[in-house]
Formats: sequence, C-alpha cells, structure tokens
Amino acid sequence: MAKTVKPRKPSTKAAAPRSPKPAKLPKAIQVAIEAAQDKKATGVVVLDLKKAGAFTDYFVICSGTNPRQVQAIADAIEQALKAQKQRPTLVEGYARAEWVLLDYFDFVIHVFSKHARDFYALDRLWGSAVRHELPDQD
Repeated sequence: MAKTVKPRKPSTKAAAPRSPKPAKLPKAIQVAIEAAQDKKATGVVVLDLKKAGAFTDYFVICSGTNPRQVQAIADAIEQALKAQKQRPTLVEGYARAEWVLLDYFDFVIHVFSKHARDFYALDRLWGSAVRHELPDQD
C-alpha cells in the first residue's frame, strides 16, 4: 500500500526582501551610517520604504548598549549630517535615550537601546521593505 504524503503548508511568515547586492544608498544615509558605526552602533539596518507606502523613503535603525552610547550615536549622526547642511525636522526621545528618533523627512533614523529595539520590533513591522543589513564594525 502506497504511503500518502501530505503537502506542506506554506509558511505564514513573509521574509523581508533583501537587497540582492549592496545598493547605492543616498549620500546622507551613508554619512549617517558611518557616523553611527564610528560610535560603535550595532545592528545597523536600512529599510528601503519607497515601495512600502510609507511616509518616508528610508528608515535607518541601529542600537547602542547603554543610554550614554545611544545619545552619542544620535549626536554623531546629527553632527555629521549638519556638516552636509541637513538638519532634522524633529528629534524625539533624546533625554530618555531608549529610542531616539531623528526625522529628516526623506529618511528617519532610529537609535535604540537593545531592550527597546527588541520590544518595539520596528525592523519586523515593515516586512515589505527591502532590507540592507550592514556588518557591525570592530
């Protein structure tokens, strides 16, 4: 008697599309990434939201290990972009340093503590966005 094979159910988890190769990101985002990495930010991810119907084109997400480092990362990004003649339209969360948001209109930078990043899971909320993951710097 032949064995009946049940078809596998497709996974309900939709994996975020990844960039097939390192994409050419806008200069301002590259500057922000370099500034964050200079301050030892971890888990740097850029979400390309242009096709996701979002209110901005990109999210840059990174983490710091403690409130002081979160603020240092945010400060470094703001200073580096100021040198490029870009200023944020909004800065939120700086005093608490759990989640600092820097809004540059075309892109938004999120600097999280590890706990806040795990809790809010912003990386996973935009599942349809193309992800650009950058390696941590030593």
